[in-house]
Amino acid sequence: MAYNLLKGKRGIIFGALDENSIAWKTAKLAHDEGATFVLTNAPVAMRMGEINKLAEETGSEIIPADATSIEDLENLVSKSVEILGGKLDFVLHSIGMSVNVRKGKHYTDQNYSWTEKGWDVSAVSFHKVMQTLHKHDAMNEWGSIVALTYMAAQRTFPDYNDMADNKAYLESIARSFGYFFGKDKKVRVNTISQSPTPTTAGSGVKGFEGFLSYAEKMSPLGNATAQDCAEYTMTLFSDYTKKVTMQNLFHDGGFSNTGVSQEVIEKF
Repeated sequence: MAYNLLKGKRGIIFGALDENSIAWKTAKLAHDEGATFVLTNAPVAMRMGEINKLAEETGSEIIPADATSIEDLENLVSKSVEILGGKLDFVLHSIGMSVNVRKGKHYTDQNYSWTEKGWDVSAVSFHKVMQTLHKHDAMNEWGSIVALTYMAAQRTFPDYNDMADNKAYLESIARSFGYFFGKDKKVRVNTISQSPTPTTAGSGVKGFEGFLSYAEKMSPLGNATAQDCAEYTMTLFSDYTKKVTMQNLFHDGGFSNTGVSQEVIEKF
């Protein structure tokens, strides 16, 4: 059921790869809620994914952009404002990548050039996106910028590798840039700390299936799905959360505040 929460709002959605991705489900729901938006992803990711299908279903245009490239981002922002007919009301940053994870490098034996690449894609790109939006005055007042993160930024999950460091940096950027975006433009910036979710990116983490099951048993409400996350994101893009900013919002069925569950005690 749609509520027209985003009627008349304009935005950019980064990172829709396929039907399993949170960005994909967010785009579908934003469309249902009345929004218009531009879809974007890195050219290499677009070749792997099915973004053209999503664009057709939502009546959206696609602008390829490497989120680590200021030149690409400036082109993306200026063209999006032109295509959509005005400043933006929302932006979703749903980007994450670790070459060390992808290539099986242990956290204690990193290839640092790979580390820097993952850090740039997963975290610094969020700063670059917001800096570009800020400099071009591309956001409407009371707009909303959201990035997706994970609780490994606060607690150790051994196989999450250097992505944990990337997420910690991402969350810090949200707080720091959120202050300036709030003061200067009345734009809010938040991160959603989502349950482990079987997306293309999440499933690349070693031992993911076992951890997914563990998190399900630990969370009083069970794991939040990609669809659940899309629905939560709608509330943050809407006008009902105008004074929520610089927050890391746990969306994980209660996992983050559970010490141990009865199911886990019985299992062990």
